[in-house]
Amino acid sequence: MFQSGARINISDGNSPERIVTVTGPTESIFMAFALMTRKLEEDMLGTLSGGALVNKPPVTLRLVVPASQCGSLIGKSGNKIKELRETTGATVQVAGDLLPNSTERAVTISGAPDAIVQCMRQICIVMLESPPKGATIPYRPKTTPSAPVIFAGGQAYTIQGNYAIPNPDLTKLHQLAMQHTPYTPMNQAASGFNTGADASNQISTHEISIPNDLIGSIIGKQGSKINEIRQMSGAQIKIGGPTEGSTDRQVTITGSPANISLAQYLINAR
Repeated sequence: MFQSGARINISDGNSPERIVTVTGPTESIFMAFALMTRKLEEDMLGTLSGGALVNKPPVTLRLVVPASQCGSLIGKSGNKIKELRETTGATVQVAGDLLPNSTERAVTISGAPDAIVQCMRQICIVMLESPPKGATIPYRPKTTPSAPVIFAGGQAYTIQGNYAIPNPDLTKLHQLAMQHTPYTPMNQAASGFNTGADASNQISTHEISIPNDLIGSIIGKQGSKINEIRQMSGAQIKIGGPTEGSTDRQVTITGSPANISLAQYLINAR
């Protein structure tokens, strides 16, 4: 990779997935991707047993892109992604779901090495023209299954056995949620006295309305997304049934202020 002039960083190797970060001038990035895709093709062909291949199998790369930039890659009515496919010859797919514990989505590119490099060039141009909006929580591959989460003193902790382990990614996500999703708890009416209780630990309830045509993206396949939001936020979340004459569904969130704010932020992200 020294030939490209780009700086290459590879994440730790204790996970089934590893992230390769390429930094540098645009031409250096394109050169690095050209070298990587050709190397991947060589390794892939080397693993195939004997005989000449009539058609080479495609090389596939999975990019990690801030979700706020994916709309620009897709374009209005899918026009931009259609243009990328037609002009480069590569197959391009933008995942609908956020990557776990992040605000990023996967963009999969598949095709011949030259097609992938040309597609990368066009994607970089789009991303330079449409910078990410707001803070980005990066995707980090994990080797262990998701653990329960608690919040204390403004920090997020994951429960592993008998220990609470600080989780800086969820702490950052929680802080972002508190900035962007202020709310008034339903069961805390304004009063002229202070009970002296720690407000950060008080259990309260908050309701939000979600349009019927969006509720499926909140629930996910077989409830996978709503369960993920429950686990990440630590809040109890109940989705009301459809109401005749209404275009919205009521979502009730119960927990501490930190739990509720994070749950609401994750729902808005969905």
